[in-house]
Amino acid sequence: MPQPRAPSLVDSLAPIVVLIGLLALTIYLFGVSATDGPLQVALLLSAAFASLVAFKNGYSIQTVADAAVAGVTAAMSAVFILLAVGALIGTWNMAGTIPTVVDYGIRIVSPTWFYFTAAAVCALVGMVTGSSWTTAGTLGVAFVGMSNVLGLEEAITAGAVICGAYFGDKMTPLSETTILVPQLVGGGLTVGEHVRNMTWTAVPALLVSLVIFLVLGRSASGDSDAAVADARASLASAFDISVLNLLPLVLLVVFAALRMPPFLSILGSALFAAVLAPFLQWDAVVAFVDDPSLGRVATAIEAGYAAMATGFESHSGFPAVDDLFSRGGMASMLTTIWLVLGALSFAAVMEHAGFLQRLLQPLAARTRRRGSLITAVVGSGVGLNLIAGDQYVADVLPARSFRAEFARRGLAPQVLSRAVEDSGTVTSPLIPWNTCGAYMSGVLGVTTIAYLPFCFFNLLSPLLEILYGYLGFKVPEADEPWEDNARTASLPVVPRGDVHV
Repeated sequence: MPQPRAPSLVDSLAPIVVLIGLLALTIYLFGVSATDGPLQVALLLSAAFASLVAFKNGYSIQTVADAAVAGVTAAMSAVFILLAVGALIGTWNMAGTIPTVVDYGIRIVSPTWFYFTAAAVCALVGMVTGSSWTTAGTLGVAFVGMSNVLGLEEAITAGAVICGAYFGDKMTPLSETTILVPQLVGGGLTVGEHVRNMTWTAVPALLVSLVIFLVLGRSASGDSDAAVADARASLASAFDISVLNLLPLVLLVVFAALRMPPFLSILGSALFAAVLAPFLQWDAVVAFVDDPSLGRVATAIEAGYAAMATGFESHSGFPAVDDLFSRGGMASMLTTIWLVLGALSFAAVMEHAGFLQRLLQPLAARTRRRGSLITAVVGSGVGLNLIAGDQYVADVLPARSFRAEFARRGLAPQVLSRAVEDSGTVTSPLIPWNTCGAYMSGVLGVTTIAYLPFCFFNLLSPLLEILYGYLGFKVPEADEPWEDNARTASLPVVPRGDVHV
């Protein structure tokens, strides 16, 4: 059987041109509602076109199909986590967990300090859990709820949550991207060296972000004390606010400390909240089920199933409360999952057919200066997040493609690993069709385009990386040649989704 031909530059560019054209047309026609289905169609059509080019180059139908299936299969961990988070939001609302966090939060945090606090708290929680997805799907949802009650901007709050969550995800050895990237780069680079070198871009980017959020908070026109008091009264009328409602949150923290798999941790906390809800929020549960013929046990069971499947619906009679806490359910994540599968199908075909590698190799070989080399890495990470729609692809390919060039020029491996993280990892939630962007938009209930301008940390990190590259600041040289020590064998198997959850 003849070997497939290596792709030409035209072969590699054609699917990207088609993708960009279809995405632009979709966004032009449907606007912010494009992610409700049209964007997914555009991604799948682009994957089909990339498959046709691969067929032309000698790849069999079965080979391309297997590559697409493998790409989707690799995302199953992320898909299961998305479903678990949907269930968690539904049962946490029903058990009063999120309403209680909102109630306590608006009592403690003033509007002036709100955005600052959201970013700082999410940064700390992200470092403890090693998980931007878990941080955003739990505390992030609560902070967005608080911003509604306080009359603050949801988009700014979502940006603050994402800034903090991704700082925490980067700056902890518990995060799997922080573990994966040094492995990909090789050269004997340890996780500790990688994290220490990232502080030079991550910490300044977060500090600048916190200052901006503080300024935005001071200029915000949040509701008065009387309005906050009215909101708290509405919450108390709809839910029994109690510290006991926070038990599902405590359980999730315990699971994270025990390093249990994210899917099991989130689903376990969701199930615990479903069991707890009838004991703590009986009136809300009865109103939700709305079936007088059922006994107490049957009502509790049906409520748990419904909240996890299709989400909780509040029937308190207070429209603001009902709109805010009628959310969640696995079904609410299906559109996001559809988007993830479409993006990964395209990415899998592009990578397997060699199109992405064909585009990256000339960049690595033609850059002449240190600053331009680091810029090429950053541009590749951002570009792959746009084109491939997956954080893993945006981390893996630049780390592999530029590794030999960094070693040849005598740059330390942590220079490459930091550039990969400052681009591939942190810019992933800024793309609507990226797995991370789809997740953040889905759980926070804010469109990617709306929160993007306020993700200051995620925007500053790649810019600081490029600036340091041209200035030669904190760009160490290698003590000894390290290319031979780089891992050129098969890549480590990492379950997708655990990186950012």
